[in-house]
Amino acid sequence: MSLPAKLWLKALTVTVTSSNSAQFSSFTQTVQQKNPSVKTLLSIGGGGNDTIADTFASMASQPSRRKSFIDSSINLARSYNFHGIDLDWEYPDTTTHMTNFGTLLTELRAAVANESQTSGNTELLLAAAVFRSADYYTINYPIESISNSLDWINVMAYDFYGSAWNSSRDRTGPPAPLYNATASQVNGDAGITSWVEAGLGADKIVLGLPFYGYAWRLLNADEHGLFAPADGPADGPAIRTDGSINYKDLLDFISQNGTQTVYNATVVTNYCYSGTTWIGYDDTQSISAKVSYAKQKGLLGYFSWQVSGDDNNWALSQTGW
Repeated sequence: MSLPAKLWLKALTVTVTSSNSAQFSSFTQTVQQKNPSVKTLLSIGGGGNDTIADTFASMASQPSRRKSFIDSSINLARSYNFHGIDLDWEYPDTTTHMTNFGTLLTELRAAVANESQTSGNTELLLAAAVFRSADYYTINYPIESISNSLDWINVMAYDFYGSAWNSSRDRTGPPAPLYNATASQVNGDAGITSWVEAGLGADKIVLGLPFYGYAWRLLNADEHGLFAPADGPADGPAIRTDGSINYKDLLDFISQNGTQTVYNATVVTNYCYSGTTWIGYDDTQSISAKVSYAKQKGLLGYFSWQVSGDDNNWALSQTGW
């Protein structure tokens, strides 16, 4: 479980805004009420924001900045009773950034071990959110540093296709396919395999599951399969400008519009369509297949982005339980 922390650009340290302090203070206690064994991690960073990525790059480039970041991260995790730290740098996009990321992880692990010895507390867990594959568009992740420094990685095996992106706005697509539909298609299995082949143990890999989908506007309502001609994001009351829609909201769309639903077991994806609106997503069938895949491959586990997108009955969450 995690909550986002604000990575301040000016100070290059991690802080929590006063408006979020109460929520951070009660988070671990709240989630442990029904299951005291649950561990919570403080997640630092995020996607969809170049400023965050640039801040990570700047921080990781100099020893003094890394130390300031590491010290403040550990202090913050301890002060709010988290059990660990999760780094979400989206993404180290140069060879230098990847090298610096590896150095950051090595130094963070050393600092966490030292803090544990000094304080007598259990050593903080360390994790990181990473790209779908072991390289970010041919720029390799520092596998040795990751393997030696992190307890696990959270592989973001989603956002392969999106209706607002130049690369995929003109064709519908499965946002998080587990397998190929075409020879050139990116998929979750290929990404997981790349991490294992790069040398990371399967027991350090956690598979990401999306609790949302993407909506396209079809050019022709009669062409409504995978990779059908489209023209960017569809419109709708719960559809965001980037075409994304939470699982719970797309269920409302399905029930209110006489929508046709399809599960493709070959690709492992769901999609639905009504008129010229087409939505690709993961429903319980896809989630179940991916959970089985994670177990079969000996992965450490699986995570969702994000639980708040689930429906009122927690259908996706319970499928993964």
